[in-house]
Amino acid sequence: MPSDGAQEATEGFTSAVATRVMAAACRQAQLVSEGASLIRFGENALFGLASHPVIVRVARTVDYLPSVRNEVEVSRWFTRVGFPAARVVEDVEQPLIVDGCPVTFWHLIRESERKASYRELGTVLRELHSLRVPEGLELPAYDVFGRSDLRIETVPGIPDDDREFLRKRGGELRDRLSELHFDIPKGPVHGDAHGGNLMVDRSSQVVLIDFENFCFDYPEWDLMVPATEYDSMGWVGDADYTEFVEAYGRDLRAWSGFATLRAIQEFRMTTWLMQNVNENPDVANEYARRIASLRDDDAPRNWLPG
Repeated sequence: MPSDGAQEATEGFTSAVATRVMAAACRQAQLVSEGASLIRFGENALFGLASHPVIVRVARTVDYLPSVRNEVEVSRWFTRVGFPAARVVEDVEQPLIVDGCPVTFWHLIRESERKASYRELGTVLRELHSLRVPEGLELPAYDVFGRSDLRIETVPGIPDDDREFLRKRGGELRDRLSELHFDIPKGPVHGDAHGGNLMVDRSSQVVLIDFENFCFDYPEWDLMVPATEYDSMGWVGDADYTEFVEAYGRDLRAWSGFATLRAIQEFRMTTWLMQNVNENPDVANEYARRIASLRDDDAPRNWLPG
């Protein structure tokens, strides 16, 4: 369980709080925050600065500090080996801690108009999984359930019945996971491998972003996300998924453990969305849709992306 301070910070993390933290961090880093825009508010808050080609990333609490430090070190490793990935700003202290929130600064990636394809996602993951982790870079194991337990216990406005159901489902999934036998040796794993974590810059280079869950573990964890989005939600079309499998060289759905990994991913996706149910009615409605379908293993996952 989190400390009382961590719980209060999690419950009080709003877009307004994140904006104040971002402005204070920019003052410390001698960057201009006026005119900054909120790009995304989810697990973290991302801001684009108007006066600098920099993205400011604000994490929710100091409980996130180990993963934030991990992100910075992974980015520096990728820079050394020339792997196309997001880069931290090197002449700014990383990370800063402002009002209990870890803050990092990243070079802006100027996007082209096209999005990365699923073939490119398969290629990037194949290349990533072939890298050798350097000595001195201590990567954690994959945090299978992430912050699900924290969210279940601390997010306000969630019915008690939902909390109890999610606690029980989490225990069942842990039991199922303990019985799995993975096929491939451990290596570097992104930990949240979907098309939204690839960007195409204006030179047409595909760039990997978001290293919050980066770890040393089984490659199946990276294949879990696109396979679930195809198999459960239908967010990935037949042609795109076929290209992904061809590029990577494996279809996780053929593995006997896929059903368990798919169930874990659905659980994670529901608890991730749950943390923002108080931000707007659309998020609350989508959370209600997801929790209702989780209660019936055979129900279609007619979920909306987000």
